[in-house]
Amino acid sequence: MSGMTTGTEGIERSFTIGALAEAAGVSVKTVRHYSDGGLLPPPARSGGGHRRYGDAALEALLTIRRLRALGLPLPLAGAVVRAELSLEDALASQQDEVERQLTELRWRSAGLEALRLAAGDPDGLRLLGEAMRHAPGRDAFADFWRRVLPPRLPATLRSAIIDAALPELPAAPTARQALAYAELHALTADRASAAAVRGEGNFNCADAAAFYRGLDEAYRLAGAELARAADPQPGQALDCFVAVHARAQGSVDSADFRFALGPLLAAADPAMGRYWSLAGELTPEPTMGTADAWLTEALATWRRGTR
Repeated sequence: MSGMTTGTEGIERSFTIGALAEAAGVSVKTVRHYSDGGLLPPPARSGGGHRRYGDAALEALLTIRRLRALGLPLPLAGAVVRAELSLEDALASQQDEVERQLTELRWRSAGLEALRLAAGDPDGLRLLGEAMRHAPGRDAFADFWRRVLPPRLPATLRSAIIDAALPELPAAPTARQALAYAELHALTADRASAAAVRGEGNFNCADAAAFYRGLDEAYRLAGAELARAADPQPGQALDCFVAVHARAQGSVDSADFRFALGPLLAAADPAMGRYWSLAGELTPEPTMGTADAWLTEALATWRRGTR
C-alpha cells in the first residue's frame, strides 16, 4: 500500500494521510477534519513535515466510521474513541434518541390520520396544527397547573400535585388520542380557562396546603376503590372527601353540608371537567380526575339513598 511503512511483527505501522484514508475507506478530507478536531491521536511528522499516523489512528477512524453508520453523531462517536464515554453508554444514548424520534413520528402520523378522519375540519386543522408545531410534550399542561394552583403552596406539594395531574403521553397514539392531545393543548394554553378554574371556591381557601393534602388522601382512597372496580358509594373515601371540603369552607361534615356540596361541585367551571376528560383519553390508568368523578358520584349516591 503506497505511503504505508511496515516492519517486523509487533512494530506499529506508519501511514501517510492518504494511506490512512485508503485503509479506513474514507476521504483524505475526512481524515484531516477528524485529526484537526482532536478525534485521532496526534500524528507524528516526517522529516519533510508530513503527517504520519499509526495503527491507533486507523483503529479510531474505523471505530468512528462504524459508529456513524449506526447513526451516532460525530461528537458522541468522538467521545467513545477518546475514552471519555463507554461504548455501552453511547449506544444507550443513541437508542434513546432513536426512540424519541420514532415517538415523534408516530404522533405526526396519528395527527395526520386524525385530520383525515375529520375530513379536513377547520377546527381540527387549527388544533392539530398548533399542538404539533413542536414535539408532543407536557409543558403546556404543567404551565396550566402552575397558573391554577395558589402561589403560597409549599414547593414540594406544588410539584407533587403537578406531577400527579399531568397525563402520560402514549408512545404510539391513536388518531383519537392525537386529537385529544391537541384539544388539551389548546385548553391549557388558554389563560382565561386557568383563571376561571383558579377563581373557584376551594382552590384559594385559607389553608390551601391542608386542602390539597386532604384531597390527595381522598383520591388515594378512591383510587383503591377504582382498582377493585367498586361502584361509587359512601364509605371512607367519601367521608374524607367531604371532610376536606367542609374544613375548607369553615364547616363540618353533616347531612346539610353534603346536600349543599353536590350542587357546588356540579357548578364547577367546565374547563376542569374537560381537562380530566381529555387527560383520560391519553392515560388509560385512573387519574386525579377519575378519582374526583368517582367521589362526586359517590356523594350523589349518598344523597339519593338519604332522601
